[in-house]
Amino acid sequence: MKILLVEDELSLQKSIESYLTGEGNICVCASTYKLAFEKLSIYEYDCVLLDLNLPDGEGLQLLNYLKRMNKPEGVIIISARNSIDQKIEGLGMGADDYLTKPFHLSELNARILAVVRRKSAAGGKLIAFNEISIDLDSKEVSVSGKIVHFTRKEFDLLLYFIANKGKAISKSAAVEHIWGDDADMADSFDFIYTHIRNIRKKLTDAGSADYFHSVYGVGYKFAQS
Repeated sequence: MKILLVEDELSLQKSIESYLTGEGNICVCASTYKLAFEKLSIYEYDCVLLDLNLPDGEGLQLLNYLKRMNKPEGVIIISARNSIDQKIEGLGMGADDYLTKPFHLSELNARILAVVRRKSAAGGKLIAFNEISIDLDSKEVSVSGKIVHFTRKEFDLLLYFIANKGKAISKSAAVEHIWGDDADMADSFDFIYTHIRNIRKKLTDAGSADYFHSVYGVGYKFAQS
């Protein structure tokens, strides 16, 4: 998953970033309202962890921006503000969850998984597309019940395409999803072709139909023929 952590307390930021990265996620950090707004304006994330007290702005304004622009990110407020009124306000504005500091990192991770699961798989642990099934807990892909082994980036990319099935996905969007904001540093996005070629081969070798389609001038689409 690609996660934006908006947190100005640097020691907590580093702890959360280290833990979530160790769990196999891409974790991008922003310590100010301005930087968080810039990233949300340019990139998309699976989940945003949002502190309310920022040195140059109010976290709820970022939440309001996300909802006003109909952006798809799940939002978990992480805040020392623990009053019922504050929680009601945040959830009422569209946050998916509210976690009061201090908290255990394992609980935060579980809540992130729950939020992303609800948004991408309607609350289930499995995402299925015809003969292809993805188990979000075990991170296993199977074709007609046969497990197919993927690298982490291949798994993330396949999940991204299936979650956006039927949509044309640009190379740059695919790279941003698996590389995070560091995608801007890449000289070329052509390497994404290699990942897709490997995914296609592994799926078809296991008996799956080929659902990847090139979209001229754009990128790729994962869809029925």
